[in-house]
Amino acid sequence: MLPKPLADLAPNTFEYETLPKVKATGFREYDARWLFEKEINLLGIQSLGAGLGTLIHELGKRPDIVVGHDFRSYSASIKQALIVGLMGAGVRVHDIGLAVSPMAYFAQFDLDVPCVAMVTASHNENGWTGVKMGVDAPLTFGPDEMGRLKEIVLSGQTKAREGGGYRYVEGVRERYIADLVKDVKIARPLKVIAACGNGTAGAFAPEALSRLGVEVIPMDDELDHTFPKYNPNPEDMKMLHAMRDAVLTHKADLALGFDGDGDRCGVVDNRGEEIFADKIGVMLARDLSSRHDNAVFVVDVKSTGLFTADPVLQKQGATTHYWKTGHSYIKRHTTDLNAMAGFEKSGHFFFREPYGRGYDDGLVAAIAILKMLDNNPEKSLAELREDLPTTYQSPTMSPHCDDDKKYGIVEKIVTHFEGQKELIGQKVSDVNTVNGVRVTVEDGTWGLVRASSNKPELVVVVESPVSEENRNKMFAEIEQVMAGYPEIGAFNQKL
Repeated sequence: MLPKPLADLAPNTFEYETLPKVKATGFREYDARWLFEKEINLLGIQSLGAGLGTLIHELGKRPDIVVGHDFRSYSASIKQALIVGLMGAGVRVHDIGLAVSPMAYFAQFDLDVPCVAMVTASHNENGWTGVKMGVDAPLTFGPDEMGRLKEIVLSGQTKAREGGGYRYVEGVRERYIADLVKDVKIARPLKVIAACGNGTAGAFAPEALSRLGVEVIPMDDELDHTFPKYNPNPEDMKMLHAMRDAVLTHKADLALGFDGDGDRCGVVDNRGEEIFADKIGVMLARDLSSRHDNAVFVVDVKSTGLFTADPVLQKQGATTHYWKTGHSYIKRHTTDLNAMAGFEKSGHFFFREPYGRGYDDGLVAAIAILKMLDNNPEKSLAELREDLPTTYQSPTMSPHCDDDKKYGIVEKIVTHFEGQKELIGQKVSDVNTVNGVRVTVEDGTWGLVRASSNKPELVVVVESPVSEENRNKMFAEIEQVMAGYPEIGAFNQKL
């Protein structure tokens, strides 16, 4: 196989073109993600493929893998390098071509292939690349698998094997869309904005939603890997504001926005109000638990406190577990608990039978939202939102912090808040450290600080069920603590 990767090769040199470059920090908690050319080169990607193939054999999995790529200018070449490494490690590759991530997960079931490697930087800005991987559908890698993969690749433990192969598989896109819409027909007349941010979802979302019988108005559905208007990220306020403007212009019933690889969904209601995904999760949990007794849900620690405080969910016997942020964590915990669904504030939704197969899919979530509206024909989405108890939420706010420093900084912040008896003039009622620290005071106001799993950032979220003032006070307390660490940079957005 290739020589052991190095981390400090300079581009435009002989060494860069003849040796693999792989920066260790690209192996994150559950995804692999690098700045292409600056942190990894094509030979490094080939080493990653060889490492993944070696791990597949080590885990005793059948060496067959689904491989797809998102719509970026460099993703196809990265996929090809990954495929070369996989084949050299004795893995049979089933290439489904351009895809959204959930199409790759679907293909594991459709083709009866145990493993998956989806080349995507998800919602990250151009320049980033990465791979979402799994060997046991519908699950994707967690820290144990990623740690072993990192060890194999960086130490040069990849093993060449015979038996590798390649086939290009046609027709998966059509079967994926057909599977999404089977047995689903929305009777209620609905006008829906399908916002794609010029990302990969533009080749999937408008067509899939149109087949449901709703009127679809595509928005930025032309594939353009320069992302000329904004990054396709339905948690980003620029995209949400563009969705709002489209709803008001077209007098639509809602806007559904999809991220760069189509596994997340963001929502704007008929009045142009952005509804954060955790609040949509509460609405969906209400809808699902009204028809299923003793429904169990899993949500991430960034999510609203309404999952446990909402009187409707309490009355309907629903139970919710808070867990680590990250699509692999929520996906696995939802499966382990046999939960009906899992929700993340970032817009990942995980529906299990009879609604989905357990993996995150922005279109499955979009269809669930449309079905919820169909089940409540007398109410608009805004009215369903207003039925929820009022809380005052922040968006997800992310200050820069280098990958090799962020976890150590968060440990110190966790220790600080574990020692606090009082915040914003109230007693601390709970400190949850399952993922960073989520500290809650007596009136239910809470704040979260954690390390981002896929970018050199920290993550801050605050919410109050009482007032904007208390929400802002909680953020001010957190910001003051963070100001004591010069390693923490500027926020991407703030209250």
